[in-house]
Amino acid sequence: MNEAGSTVPRRELGRLLRQAREQAGIGLEAAAADLEWSRAKMYRIEAGQTPMRALDVDQMCRLYQAPPEMTEVLVSLARESKSKGWYHAYGDVIPRWFELYVGLESGASAIRCYEHAVVPGLLQTPEYAAQMVRTRPNVSEDEAARLVELRIERQRLLARKRPAAPSLDVIIEEALLHKSVPGMPAQIDKLAEASDAPNVSVRVLPLGGAITYMVVSGGFVILNFPTKGARSAEPTTVYSEGLSGALYLDRLDEVRTYAEVWKGLAAQALSVEESRKLMQRIKERHRD
Repeated sequence: MNEAGSTVPRRELGRLLRQAREQAGIGLEAAAADLEWSRAKMYRIEAGQTPMRALDVDQMCRLYQAPPEMTEVLVSLARESKSKGWYHAYGDVIPRWFELYVGLESGASAIRCYEHAVVPGLLQTPEYAAQMVRTRPNVSEDEAARLVELRIERQRLLARKRPAAPSLDVIIEEALLHKSVPGMPAQIDKLAEASDAPNVSVRVLPLGGAITYMVVSGGFVILNFPTKGARSAEPTTVYSEGLSGALYLDRLDEVRTYAEVWKGLAAQALSVEESRKLMQRIKERHRD
């Protein structure tokens, strides 16, 4: 097993291969027999415990009669499962339409999110989401509408019953609330009301705070996953998005670093109630 870098691509590859097999109506042992592999090997592949050869994945896709576009994704993930680190570049290794992060987010039991520039996607209003999507270069109106729809659809996980909705703890910089974005008063209302849900908290880092090493981190998300027995089914994963792609980290030392940064941010942030009061004052200024 490759322990040098992120295990995200092979975990996602295993999950998608299992889905493709089940959609084809083929049992694990039957697939193993057709591929001339052991049942144990099939289990390791679908559990994301081993890197895969692109040729083997292509063979599995033919057996499962996977669509060409999904085969392309799975073969790309197989190539990435052997790399020492992983940087998911949009439209390069993985097609733009394949939203890997959404799969991780939907499987998480706890989500911690720090944002310094934009409102987190799970708490955006449709109007704010549309404004953010349209800042991307070369996005058509149809693409923008689909991206907004996806963003709003993601928000349903916060109220789902089965599996239990994840907890969401958000820390945002006050500065992003002052930006001149159409519909910002409604967006601030949504942020202030979000903490009414028992599994959501939104806190603000006020202006005027001291500069610390945390400012170099940029926005990030820490995802924790449900446990099976005494262990988590998936390792804690850090997600950080940039202009050209997204970074996925799950090595213990990397996750520990971000966890320490989160701890520092949490210590500086206002309480939920203080954050609500501040957001209300900022909302009134937007209406001046």
